[in-house]
Amino acid sequence: MSQDKTLLDVRGLRTAFHTEAGAWPAVDGVDFTVRRGEIVGLVGESGSGKSVTGFSLIGLIDPPGEVVAGEVIFDGVDLCTQTEEQLRKLRGDRIAMIFQDPLMTLNPVLKVGEQMREAIFTHYPKTTRKQADARCVEALEMVGIPSAATRLDNYPHEFSGGMRQRVAIAIAMLNQPELIIADEPTTALDVTIQGQILYQMQKLCRAHDTALIWITHDLGVVAELADRVAVMYAGRIVETGTVDEVLSAPRHPYTRGLLDSMPSTAEPGQRLHQIDGMAPTLAGREIGCAFRPRCPNAIARCAEVPPENTVEGERSYRCYVPLVQELV
Repeated sequence: MSQDKTLLDVRGLRTAFHTEAGAWPAVDGVDFTVRRGEIVGLVGESGSGKSVTGFSLIGLIDPPGEVVAGEVIFDGVDLCTQTEEQLRKLRGDRIAMIFQDPLMTLNPVLKVGEQMREAIFTHYPKTTRKQADARCVEALEMVGIPSAATRLDNYPHEFSGGMRQRVAIAIAMLNQPELIIADEPTTALDVTIQGQILYQMQKLCRAHDTALIWITHDLGVVAELADRVAVMYAGRIVETGTVDEVLSAPRHPYTRGLLDSMPSTAEPGQRLHQIDGMAPTLAGREIGCAFRPRCPNAIARCAEVPPENTVEGERSYRCYVPLVQELV
C-alpha cells in the first residue's frame, strides 16, 4: 500500500445525465483530495451535486447517468477504469458508503444479523460465525443500539427510522474501511443521537486512520466534525480550505450566504437570512458563473466565463470578486 498521505485524489470529475435534449452535467469538473485519516465535509444546497459526486466516486451511477470524464485515484488506482467486479471487491471493504435513506441499504426480509454477517463474509469468508457476531455486536454498540446481541435477530421493520440508520452506519464500519462516504446519514436522527454518531465517527477515523467524506447541507455539523470543507454549487466546488479558515473568513459569496443562513447567526426575533433566488436546474445554468444571478457582488465578467480556481496555500476558490473580511 502506498505511504503517500493522499488517499483519494479526484481530478476533473464530470458526471452527466443523458436526456433527449442532451447530456446535462450534474457534476461538472470536480477536483479535491482526501488524506488518510482526514474528515472532509462536502457542503451545499440540495441539487448542488453532492450526492451525485459521492455515488460517482465508487461507480454507483445508473443510466441515464454516466461518469463521462475525470479520474478518481484511490490509493494509486483510478476507480474510473475498474470493472464492476473490481469495484465490488472495494465496496464494503476498503471503501464504504452510508446512504441518507436506510431503506436503500437494509433488506426488509432479512434479519439485521444476516445482513451484517453478509457484509463480513463477502470480503472475509474464513471468518467464523462467532467472530462475525462479535464484530456485529461491537459495531451496533458503537452506534448506540441497546441490547445489541439480541437485536441481531430483529428485522429492519422492528427498528425505528433513526435506529435503522444507526444499523446502516454500523454496517459501514464493520470492516474498518480506509474511506467512508457518508451521504447525510444523521438527517433522521435526533440531536442527542446525532452528537453520539459524530463523536463515534471521529473516534473511528482517528483510531484506524480512516478517511471520511461527510456530505451535508449543515455547516454546524461540518464545524463540529470535519478537518477541511469543500463547498459545492451547481456541480462545481467553489471553495475549499480548512474548516476554521472557511467558516471564519469565507472567500466565495455563496459560502458567506450559507453561513449567514444558519439559525445560530440570527438575533432573537430577527428574520432568518436567506440567499435570494433558487439554485439553477441542470438545464438552466448560466454560461459564466452559475451563482451570478444570486450574487450581490456580481460584475459583468461573471456572465462571460466561469472563474478559474484560485489557490492560496491550503485554500482555493472560484470567484472574480472574492470576500476578504473575517466574520465576527
